[in-house]
Amino acid sequence: MTNADGEPDTGYEYALNKDAVSGAIHSCCALLTEGVKTLSLNLTEKKEVVAEVSAQVASAQAIVLAEYRGIGVADMTVLRSEARKSGVYLRVLKNTLVRRAVDGTPFSALADQMVGPLVFGISTDPVAAAKIMNNFAKTNDKFVIKAGAMPNQVMDVAGVQALASTLGREELLAKFARTLNEVPTKFARALAAVRDAKEAA
Repeated sequence: MTNADGEPDTGYEYALNKDAVSGAIHSCCALLTEGVKTLSLNLTEKKEVVAEVSAQVASAQAIVLAEYRGIGVADMTVLRSEARKSGVYLRVLKNTLVRRAVDGTPFSALADQMVGPLVFGISTDPVAAAKIMNNFAKTNDKFVIKAGAMPNQVMDVAGVQALASTLGREELLAKFARTLNEVPTKFARALAAVRDAKEAA
């Protein structure tokens, strides 16, 4: 399922990048298939891929890489669905194109880790990509976290796992909202306690 360079084979990559909901194929596929005929992206199309990924990297707070040798399309569909729910840009991409996209950015050092068939998770939430991909890896032994990065900081597998264990933006907001909701109740109880104490006196 990989080519001579260890990167995604055409038809397999096409299937893995297939949108789980609409069935549409995103332009970021590095190769497309049309029946039995294989079409490589031309220079213009490759530039479009790099531009799309560059736009994601520009606003990213974290990027996570995972190897997916042998993983089924059905399993990848589940992962893509979870990624969309969390706002994570998740794609199988040619490493050469992603290296171009991160060149000159705070994620440029991550290029050295881009070897073999990889799934790229990119998120504006510093935790979301790590959490989604690490949770998926726990139940899919063919999906292996390889590395990750936050701006100007490359993380090994342990670093990605540690990041995944922290609260994400949405979780923090939900916790904050619960705290705000609890304040009026606690305040009312305190007032009642003061009133009861005065009455008892």
